[in-house]
Amino acid sequence: MTEEDSIYGAVQSVEELGRLARAHRKQRRLTLETVSGLGNLSTRFLSEFERGKETAETGKVLKALRTLGLEVIIQPRGRATPAHRTGRTREETS
Repeated sequence: MTEEDSIYGAVQSVEELGRLARAHRKQRRLTLETVSGLGNLSTRFLSEFERGKETAETGKVLKALRTLGLEVIIQPRGRATPAHRTGRTREETS
């Protein structure tokens, strides 16, 4: 597993999701302003989302994640992520 892969995994809270999105954005050397322009989202919203604001609008959160090149996969806890979706199992990312 690379250092980059270590930021990804199961998310248990809005704060963790925001922290993951921020780490992903910074790894790619993108500013809030750049993501804002690409996704037609305000920098204020993006900043609040990255800080784990509980009331962030779900549609905008999903749009921000798509803009960053991330996706949300819903599955029962403990089940391995299908290899055809990610190229590796969930256990390999833990």
